[in-house]
Amino acid sequence: MASEVRAPSAALPGTPVELRRDVSIWGSFTWGYADVGADVYVALGLVMGAAHGATPLAFAAAGFVYILIGFAYTELASAYPVAGGGQYYTTRGLGDIWGLIAGAALLLDYTICISLFATASAGYINFFFPAIREFAIDIGPFQGINLIWAAESLFLIVLLMILNIRGIRESSLFNSLIGGLDMVLETIIIVFGFLFAWKPEMVVFQFKTEFPSTEQFFYAVSVAIISYVGLESVSQAAQETRRPATIIPRTSVSLICVVLLFAMAFPILALGVLPWQALAERESDPVAVLASAIPYVGFLAGHAAAVLGATIVLISANTGVMGASRLSYSMSESHLLSPWFSAVHPKFRTPVRAVVFFSVVAAAQVIFSFLTGPHAMDTMVNMYAFGATLAYFLSFIALIALRIKDPYTPRPYRMPFNIKFKGIYIPILGIVGAFATLAMMGVVLWTHALGRVAGPGWVLLWLAVYLWYRWKNRHPLFSNIPRDWEKEQIAILTSAEEFDLLEQYKHALAERNKKEAKHASQ
Repeated sequence: MASEVRAPSAALPGTPVELRRDVSIWGSFTWGYADVGADVYVALGLVMGAAHGATPLAFAAAGFVYILIGFAYTELASAYPVAGGGQYYTTRGLGDIWGLIAGAALLLDYTICISLFATASAGYINFFFPAIREFAIDIGPFQGINLIWAAESLFLIVLLMILNIRGIRESSLFNSLIGGLDMVLETIIIVFGFLFAWKPEMVVFQFKTEFPSTEQFFYAVSVAIISYVGLESVSQAAQETRRPATIIPRTSVSLICVVLLFAMAFPILALGVLPWQALAERESDPVAVLASAIPYVGFLAGHAAAVLGATIVLISANTGVMGASRLSYSMSESHLLSPWFSAVHPKFRTPVRAVVFFSVVAAAQVIFSFLTGPHAMDTMVNMYAFGATLAYFLSFIALIALRIKDPYTPRPYRMPFNIKFKGIYIPILGIVGAFATLAMMGVVLWTHALGRVAGPGWVLLWLAVYLWYRWKNRHPLFSNIPRDWEKEQIAILTSAEEFDLLEQYKHALAERNKKEAKHASQ
């Protein structure tokens, strides 16, 4: 086992400034939990409003796709532990322009992740201030704008921006503390809820009598799946994770189990305690409303859930800042974006320009959404779904391509259910996942009116920026920049201090070279 070497806090003069490996196994887990664990706090009310009595079924359908995505990202992130996530895998497996498209889709999601969860965090804070929650004002043609809630959301985004400029260790520590506390309190709510308030006949009654239309149901499934980007966040932090080949598989598999448990428990509990309308009407703080309805502990649990809701969705927004900045850093390093985004702060060693730029974009999204009226969160969700499904689909295709094009890279974790054909392991679940996410993207285009315009529009905008940058720097527009992936993989494993995997990789390449030389001499 390689020893862990702490990177210096500042780079030596004249040496390239790189990201620092400072994320532990608990930090990696909570990075992902911050995103997917917060899903229930935001999605419960929104999904309930569309799926009604079929809400648990909507979460289960989304959970099936989430498991497949989780398996794929676990394999890819542990084999290629660099910042970039789905964008990097797509660039390496399919080429530059597809990598740009995947990266643009993920940037859309990360920026909305910042704006949506910062808004939700402020919404849970307003559980204690009903006057602020109900505040609305008309400004010219814009009706029912909650300026106070919008100002709270913008303040939180600025706070997270400063935190992420300071450094990922401080940011990861923040996630670790709040993530652990949240899991304890979610468990208390579920246990007390099922013991003292849950009525199974109420769940059955609402399922039978309050089933939604087909379009509403699929809309709800697409809303439930959009928050499952936590595993993407884990992969974004891979370049800053200590011993990633060991930590990431443990983190990801644990995360899949924990998140599915909570994601299914809350809607089943909710339908057995309250009518679905009670939660749909409070989309800004549904878990606090549910906790308040639990006998004996409700008077405390409601307030505790509001505090926890405010914190857990805030660390999810924090994960969005981290993901957007690391992704743009990776795209810049791959010459998909201007090197302006890859500038690292000389003292804190964080991608400071990218952090500021995408925080400003998220703030603009908040302002736009609140101008649409009292359902600002609905507006953000509408834009969110397209990016997630497009990026996941391309990642599945990249996984299949990399199995064929790069069989020599050691894979500490491999998706289950494979068929070996001519020395290549064909991932059956990867193929299923590609079809599932493609179908989900079709559902998003069908059911999300704003998403079907804003999503493709965002991707086309970044495609135009990409073509301009490549033309200006005399890089190929529609073909790939020549890269030595094998040399890069050796550098990645060396940087990650995964020396056992490095030796396996070198040995596999040597065996391949021998076979090719022997074949050439015949």
